[in-house]
Amino acid sequence: MILFHGSNMIIETPDLSKSKPFKDFGRGFYLSANETQAQRMAEQRTSLTQFGKPTVTRFSFDETIMESEELKVLVFNDYCEEWAEFVLKNRDINQPQPTHNYDIVYGPIADDGVTFQLRRFKAGAISLKELVDQLRFAKGITYQYFFGTDLALSKLKKL
Repeated sequence: MILFHGSNMIIETPDLSKSKPFKDFGRGFYLSANETQAQRMAEQRTSLTQFGKPTVTRFSFDETIMESEELKVLVFNDYCEEWAEFVLKNRDINQPQPTHNYDIVYGPIADDGVTFQLRRFKAGAISLKELVDQLRFAKGITYQYFFGTDLALSKLKKL
């Protein structure tokens, strides 16, 4: 399969040391199977940094490796309580990082609308079940691939 990474520059070789902590699934290299989604991320990154130009880098990835025992993989096929707790833990600046030892994590993106709902949950305005219910009924669910180890990154081939 082809995965896309949106940035403000071409990524020749992913480097985990340049990844920011406290993201949805932790410090890692994020990709999408949706090129339009990656393009939006590239535009957002370029706007935030005021550097470079929106660029989508393509990578080949044999997704069957996610079924093997070679890598530790976590998959969230939809919003669920476990996903919400996982994202909250990874985004918590008071948690020691990394919060997990998965090589690859696949699941929904916590975009601005999701982030708003996560904040409501953390503030005690809604329960975990209400959080998941509200997210499940939101339109436009998008997914991301997180590559969090050098072993996982070795499975990507730049195109």
